[in-house]
Amino acid sequence: MIKQEIVNLISKKTGLGADKIKVTRTENADFGDFTTNIALQLKKPAQEIADKINSGLFSKVTVAGPGFINFFIAPDILQSQIAEILDEKKSYGDLKIGKSKAVNVEFISANPTGPLTLGNGRGGFCGDVLANVLEKAGYRAVKEYYINDTGEQIKKLGHSVIGDAEAVYKGPYIEALRKEIKVADPEKVGEKAAAVILKTIKKSVADNMKIVFDVWFSEKSLYQKKEVSRVLDFLNKKKLTYEKDGALWFKSTLFGDDKDRVLVKADGEETYLASDVAYLKDKIKRGFKKIFVFLGADHYGYVARIKAAAVALGYKKEDINIIIMQLVRLFDGQNEVRMSKRTGIYITIDELINEVGLDAARFFFLSRASDSHLSFDLNLAKKQSNENPVYYVQYAHARICSILQKTKLNKKDNSLLKLLNHPAELNLMKQLMRLPEVVEETAEDFQVQRLPQYTLDLATAFHQFYHECQVITEDKKITAARLSLITAVKIVLSETLSLMGVSAPEKM
Repeated sequence: MIKQEIVNLISKKTGLGADKIKVTRTENADFGDFTTNIALQLKKPAQEIADKINSGLFSKVTVAGPGFINFFIAPDILQSQIAEILDEKKSYGDLKIGKSKAVNVEFISANPTGPLTLGNGRGGFCGDVLANVLEKAGYRAVKEYYINDTGEQIKKLGHSVIGDAEAVYKGPYIEALRKEIKVADPEKVGEKAAAVILKTIKKSVADNMKIVFDVWFSEKSLYQKKEVSRVLDFLNKKKLTYEKDGALWFKSTLFGDDKDRVLVKADGEETYLASDVAYLKDKIKRGFKKIFVFLGADHYGYVARIKAAAVALGYKKEDINIIIMQLVRLFDGQNEVRMSKRTGIYITIDELINEVGLDAARFFFLSRASDSHLSFDLNLAKKQSNENPVYYVQYAHARICSILQKTKLNKKDNSLLKLLNHPAELNLMKQLMRLPEVVEETAEDFQVQRLPQYTLDLATAFHQFYHECQVITEDKKITAARLSLITAVKIVLSETLSLMGVSAPEKM
């Protein structure tokens, strides 16, 4: 990566460790492609340092402000990136930072008490894409769904199907289950209903959301295998529990939680935390070096206690990453569609995908940071125009395919790439070389919204190039060079869309 090369060069010339050097992309092209504040760190004149750093990587190195050094990437370096992309194809952007470490990405994990809703869909797509990015960064990512198939919510489901005074869940699916299950015991009804709903969930995930889980993990299995009892014994022996008011408490405040948490209630029933700790212990035992858990907005309070449990089990707090997904608001025109699973008024993820298509659903859900509320515009998602971001990106790919079908790139000649010097060409090449950085940064901070934004930036650069530079001309050398360039765009755009689980159509 060019960015890493700059870091290494600065480190070599200044003697400062690479881990202490921060190089970022500039927002304004007038200030180059990359910038660093290394002069401020070293408390030396910026020009003095800039004179040492200059190399063949740059067309020029300038100084701005009190201590910023700006780097302008040389055209021949940009051109060489095209050759690299054409050679590596979809492997371009593959990294080794993960060092083949096994990581666990748990997402969706919705209780089998009803169909998957929009909130489940948002966490589902984000978890799926993060796992894809981690794979590309060199990790071995396992996608996992935790099935909460025991406990209070299953009993509530049973009461809801029976329709007695303790009913909680409503909706057509409850009425359908009531006709199908003819058992009197609420707990048995709940178990049978949960099994039916889980089949529906698995079908939604596989057929409609196009997510393939490596593991479907049953909470009930933790009790069947006595894992919950074992982890409670483990915590007891470590003197990390105590009894109070007849209940068993976990000393989670020792590990950063704001208060201690109940593991076993006074009536002897284990809390959700007890099985959660057992599940966490199972993940650690399976050898995962990093653990990622996507939770809904109503689970924010779980973050500290789960991290506390991880440390108590001997795991590093920084290696367990809990990502909270904020709420989704659905709009149909100016009107918001109100949703509540318990009142039976909600939109399922299946209904949304049937309405707008999988590509639009994924793209829109991925486009905002997980900690931001998302307003989903149904009308915009269905538009077949450049106003719709996913259409705009896919059209760029389809346009390239159309050009390449008209004129095949007969023979790759990297020597012709030096002809690509038009500002629109250079700008497009600068966008192409960002993919490895996008992969690395997303693997480090888990901000998957970076991917759809990158595809928009790349598509915008391509559309600008297309309008300013004729691809097929009478000059065969220029034509060949530009065909190489758009082939590289096709490769990078297709690979980025693939990471997002969005299709790259050849015709539109």
